[in-house]
Parts: sequence; C-alpha cells; structure tokens
Amino acid sequence: MTRLAIAINLDRCTGCNTCAMACKMQNNVPMGMAWNRVLNEDCEFEVGVQGTYPHVSRSHLPVACQHCENPACLRVCPTGATYKDDKGRVEIDYEKCIGCRMCMAACPYNARVFNWNEPVRDPDFNYGDKDVPVRGKGVVEKCTLCKERTDRGDEPMCVKCCLAKARIFGDLDDPESEVSRVVRERNATALLPEQGTRPQVRYFN
Repeated sequence: MTRLAIAINLDRCTGCNTCAMACKMQNNVPMGMAWNRVLNEDCEFEVGVQGTYPHVSRSHLPVACQHCENPACLRVCPTGATYKDDKGRVEIDYEKCIGCRMCMAACPYNARVFNWNEPVRDPDFNYGDKDVPVRGKGVVEKCTLCKERTDRGDEPMCVKCCLAKARIFGDLDDPESEVSRVVRERNATALLPEQGTRPQVRYFN
C-alpha cells in the first residue's frame, strides 16, 4: 500500500504564496480559483497581522486538499466521481462529475472549487503540464497532489518550488521515508482531527 503525503513545517512557511502560484501554473487552474491557499491565521483580512503595533506577528497556514484516508467528499459523491487511488490520493473523475457540489459541502477544509462559468485563463491558452486534464464549466476541481508529476516519480510542484523548504513529500506507508520520520519525530498533526477524516497532509513546528 502507498499513502502519498505532505508534511508542512509551519515555522519555515513565510506566507510567500509561491506554492499557490506554482500549483496554479502546473495544473492549469483558471483565474479566480485556487487549489492551494495560504491563510493568515487569526486575521480578519488577507494582509492582516496578530497583535497591536508595534507588537505584531503573522502565522501562516497553507491549506489544500488533505487527501484524507476517510474522505467525507468521497462518501457523499453520488456518481463515484470522487475516488481514492492506489497511491492514497483523493482524485476526481471529471467525466463522472455532475456538478452537484455535495463534495464541497462535505469537505471540512473548504478545499474544493467549482467552475461556475467557462474557465478564463491569462494568458488566453492552457498552460502547465500537458498531461493535466482540462476542466470545463460545471465541474468541481481541487489539488490532485500533482497526479501527473507524482505518477512519474516527481514531487508535487508546491513541494519543488517552496522557497523556504517547508514542505516534505513522501509515502507515509514507508517507515524509512523522510515524511514518515518527520511525522513520528516532530509529532506532526492533522487539521480538524475531530472530523474523523484522517488527513494525509500533516503540520509541524
């Protein structure tokens, strides 16, 4: 069995959004949509800070699909469009997606986006990996753990491009992998464990 996963070092994350931009370019994500987001914790606005000047700080929380072991989105999908593959990734079969958005309602991480209109891209052509499927109006999409790259044995683009080296990618089912070691030794935790989804994306300091 394989459980591909990412562990994110929150102390190293600078909130630069390079991961979000790299994801967008790799996966041909349309304008106005993002698979990968960097939230500023405890801030009302995207550019906010914690505390009162001059005693301020910022902490960042990168969020995308958590590739859960027990995904809520999969359980509610009426057509089987959402599925878990043999590498432990939660994926979408766009041909089966009917755009009901039940998966979006079920996901506790707000990780999915919906194409309400025909996708707009700038520049006005498809970009990114040639093997990434083009999604049209009326389907849900999300982080795929860069399926096309990881199928070839490469890292997801967010991991490859992270300037602070805050992301570690690997197989949680391989006890010798770096991601398994970090999860064990650094007590890496999942978001919203009370939801029972058992995410394969972990966070540590």
